[in-house]
Amino acid sequence: MFTTRPTLQGTFGMVSSTHWLASQSAMAVLESGGNAFDAAVAAAFVLHVVEPHLNGPAGEVVAVLAPAGGPVRVLCGQGPAPAGASAAHYASLGLDLVPGTGPLAAAVPGAFDAWMLLLRDHGTKSPAEVLEYAIGYAERGHAPVEGVGAAVGAVQRLLSGEPEWAASAALYLPGGNPPRPGELLRNPQLAATWRRLVIEAEGAARAGAAAGGGREARIEAARRIWREGFIAEALLRTAARPTLDTSGERHAGTLAGEDLARYRAAFEEPVTHDWHGWTLCKAGPWSQGPVLAQQLALLPGQDELGPGTPEYVHLLIEASKLAMADREAWYGDATGDVPLATLLSRGYNARRRALIGERASYALRPGSPGGRVPRIARHEVSDGPVPDAAPALGAGEPVVTADGATRGDTCHLDVVDRWGNMISATPSGGWLQSNPVVPELGFPLGTRLQMTWLEAGLPNSLTPGRRPRTTLSPSLALRGGEPVLAFGTPGGDCQDQWQLHFFLALALRPPVRGGPDLQGAIDAPNWHQEGFPGSFHPRTARPGAVTVESRLGGAVIDALRARGHRVTVGAPWSEGRLCAVARDPRTGVLSAAANPRGMQGYATGR
Repeated sequence: MFTTRPTLQGTFGMVSSTHWLASQSAMAVLESGGNAFDAAVAAAFVLHVVEPHLNGPAGEVVAVLAPAGGPVRVLCGQGPAPAGASAAHYASLGLDLVPGTGPLAAAVPGAFDAWMLLLRDHGTKSPAEVLEYAIGYAERGHAPVEGVGAAVGAVQRLLSGEPEWAASAALYLPGGNPPRPGELLRNPQLAATWRRLVIEAEGAARAGAAAGGGREARIEAARRIWREGFIAEALLRTAARPTLDTSGERHAGTLAGEDLARYRAAFEEPVTHDWHGWTLCKAGPWSQGPVLAQQLALLPGQDELGPGTPEYVHLLIEASKLAMADREAWYGDATGDVPLATLLSRGYNARRRALIGERASYALRPGSPGGRVPRIARHEVSDGPVPDAAPALGAGEPVVTADGATRGDTCHLDVVDRWGNMISATPSGGWLQSNPVVPELGFPLGTRLQMTWLEAGLPNSLTPGRRPRTTLSPSLALRGGEPVLAFGTPGGDCQDQWQLHFFLALALRPPVRGGPDLQGAIDAPNWHQEGFPGSFHPRTARPGAVTVESRLGGAVIDALRARGHRVTVGAPWSEGRLCAVARDPRTGVLSAAANPRGMQGYATGR
């Protein structure tokens, strides 16, 4: 079968990410003797530099990792709502939605602490060694991808016209214009931040006689500097500054020193689901991760699936609607209150599968696990005409309006090494267009609280100390108890839809060169549906709406429309930005592939 690129194979190490510079930096770490976790941390900090419109150090990360010979774990770098972020506070400001931009939407930053925790517990390198690649690109510059300039251009009037965005304008409007491909973009303040962090952490570690100044002591010192030192001080100054947001007013944030000082990233048990010999591992229902597992649970037997047929596409679309409806009704950071075992159970999903008919459903139909009554937040519904064509990059790129409102997107990276360590990670948040750059640091705060609701009594209601339900959803899969596959994609609400199509395409197609056809599964035509409240401001649902790549074919598209789907036909390569790596435990052969859409994702390895 023809694919855009080969599926890479080797035995030393494999990396796939949404930017070639991050992939190659991770590979350089492997070549220097580091393991997959060292490589992932280095790649993540490079992504902060080269994809600043998609992620940053004060954003979030969710990862699923499989240490060689050890149990699969989830790394949670999703910070909670600050103590002062109550629904009553937002109501006192006259708001009925959390703004999509500005410090009022900032959760406690989680990404940096999570990467340092991963480095401490599973890596072998020091902070200085993993940060050197990001420092280099920030200091000496990199040729920015088109998406950086597009994101800046969309908010150029905001950056150049509002005083609180002056540091952003100085960085991202060099000479008064958005960054252009082929011209070096530098972030000297970010490079200086990391250099100062390394110097202070090494000094603090040496001063601690009991710690002896070793690698772990330097990592712990870096974590303390982030939450209590010069970085924390700068973040808090910016959070307290009133900033124009999507409400049209200026608001200060609620992030306080106690919030930063208290936060620690953590490892958790994964949610697992068995499907025809595979065991899928995902983050818990504080993410949307179980949606992928539930979509699989909603499918009939494997031999009843006919890939590529109108019936197959219709079945997956309708299963996605049911799973996403359950996400809205039941998922959130409510320990012990999410009926996940029932939501993934065979009997429950058999009953839910019976709701799938021959016609497209326009209803939002959450289930009633254990007889409980579902509750859906009040949200906007759009039943307007479906456009004739989607933008060239579809829902996989952030949509940015003139006032800075964003439909969020993110990055992804996967790494596997010669020892069998494997990780899938999805960093996000802290977008350059979502909050002003902190002048002293070179990066902005995030806006993840926009994913919470101000209505009380919902699983994702804004609650101080609770994590907003995130769309970040990396995946790791086992066969016979052995980790064999790590994959994921940017794309907000589309992530677990696109991953379902990739996973099924991989599971249902024959191998290539004796291994999984990763590139073929990534290249296969993809699609997404929008019949549920979106996770990002302004939280609109579009009943019956489906966006497909034109490569799906006229016959399938016509058949979907005949079934009542409101089909938008997008560009041929517009849906999904998947990355994947794999390992065959029998032979030790490693594989990798990356998405050609967007012209920046790359896999590398040997």
